[in-house]
Amino acid sequence: MNKIVYVEDDPDVGALIAAYLGKHDMDVIVEPRGDRAEEIIAREKPDLVLLDIMLPGKDGMTLCRDLRNQWQGPIVLLTSLDSDMNHILSLEMGASDYILKTTPPAVLLARLRLHLRQRVAPATATTASSLTPHKTLRFGTLSIDPVNRQVILSGENIALSTADFDLLWELATHAGQIMDRDALLKNLRGVTYDGLDRSVDVAISRLRKKLLDSATEPYRIKTVRNKGYLFAPHAWDN
Repeated sequence: MNKIVYVEDDPDVGALIAAYLGKHDMDVIVEPRGDRAEEIIAREKPDLVLLDIMLPGKDGMTLCRDLRNQWQGPIVLLTSLDSDMNHILSLEMGASDYILKTTPPAVLLARLRLHLRQRVAPATATTASSLTPHKTLRFGTLSIDPVNRQVILSGENIALSTADFDLLWELATHAGQIMDRDALLKNLRGVTYDGLDRSVDVAISRLRKKLLDSATEPYRIKTVRNKGYLFAPHAWDN
């Protein structure tokens, strides 16, 4: 059974979501205050954190940012705020997903299960590595270890979230090839690009920053206009 900490100040909404997810093998702990959530998460060690945005004590955006500095599991915002700006901001803060409360419960369940499957993927990869050799990818001063999920750049360890590592691995294993948004979304999240989803763009921007790529003229993870993104295999020599 998966454990979820759900930070929601509306007791009716919290109870309703907890009851529904509980019927599908998810143990949900509801915490009504944002300023107490970090303590609860540290104690309970959940598999996934679900956050409302409007919370007493500390809002969900700030909580997401603070959590991401110390916890690498999936963080999903569940909110009634249907705003592109909030959606983009949440992803920049390190959220794994942004879901509206009007989303049908079955769809919410499916998306949470997707993030939970991605969380256990490293353990699966480690088990598989005992049967077949794994290969660390190296590009100049960059090395990417898929089993330990470790990234080293110029001798420095680069801390990446699960989603960031998965995106980097997808790009690096297709080095020199253009990856369009549809392919990235299908391979990483199992969904089709609808022409409006900005999550890939925001994730690429976040990854570039961590890998010391240029924000204005990226040369390591290039933007190919109207086509997608290209991981440049020879741009990591210095």
